[in-house]
Amino acid sequence: MDAGPTGKNFILFGEIAVVIVILVVFIFSINSAPKDFPVDIVLTISKGETLSSTATILKGKGIIKSEFWFKSFSYILMRGKIMAGDYYLQKSQNLFQIVSKLANGEYDLITIKVLIPEGLDVKEIADILVKKIPSFDKKTFLKLATPKEGYLFPDTYNFLPNQSVADIISIMENTFTKRLDTVNSQIIAFKKPISDVIKMASILEGEARTTETREIIAGILWKRISLKMPLQVDVSFKYINGKGTFDITPDDLKIDSPYNSYTHLGLPPTPISNPGLDAIISAVTPTKTKYLYFIADKDGNMHYAVTYLEHLANIEKYLK
Repeated sequence: MDAGPTGKNFILFGEIAVVIVILVVFIFSINSAPKDFPVDIVLTISKGETLSSTATILKGKGIIKSEFWFKSFSYILMRGKIMAGDYYLQKSQNLFQIVSKLANGEYDLITIKVLIPEGLDVKEIADILVKKIPSFDKKTFLKLATPKEGYLFPDTYNFLPNQSVADIISIMENTFTKRLDTVNSQIIAFKKPISDVIKMASILEGEARTTETREIIAGILWKRISLKMPLQVDVSFKYINGKGTFDITPDDLKIDSPYNSYTHLGLPPTPISNPGLDAIISAVTPTKTKYLYFIADKDGNMHYAVTYLEHLANIEKYLK
């Protein structure tokens, strides 16, 4: 009878199949990415890190499940090779992919497009950057950028995922300098300090929407300064306490702050936002008018007045 050996072969094949299935399931299990893999981060592997210390870093960040299997596969597949540097982990990756990435220096540092609109202050810029750049340090940015308020040019930037705060600030400052060079002759002709021009431009960003209204309001505000009248611009409260025109209370108008344009004469101590080129040009090309007062209604339309009584009438008509 030949059935015996055939039966034994069948049993042996079955046992091998079971082992293969178990092995596949096991490898899939250890190779699959952790459930809480930290996506959209920058992983830094410093020079001098060993395979063991790298495994500890990866396990601590939730990038791998097992230090043992990471080191084992690294030895088997890549001879334990690890390349230092900053790695951008945009999506979840399995153990084999991580081993290959670190062994071959696949950094994946693709630039990230970041739009910084005109008229934002450094806190608002920080809020945008912290959502866009994985390694962004908001606290450090606010510390270094606040003294540079007004001089961080609003534009569309392409930053690296590991771009440092210092680099970001430097890039925005350099952009400001380059853009300002294009209108330098107009600024010089206006014969006012650049610091005053940027302060005025930062106010215009918050008070007007169009070039025409910015130039008219610039004319009114420069005239007020020459007459030693307070500017009385509501946008200053956005910088003081975050309030807009329609949220300001009588108590707000009494706040003791050098940025309170109702109680302090002249321009604010620093710019209150980071203006774009149009606002800067408007600040040095003011339109001369007979007006001394202005308001914006809830639709953003501007209404001007020559006298205070006319101004009160506008308030009653358009804001009540």
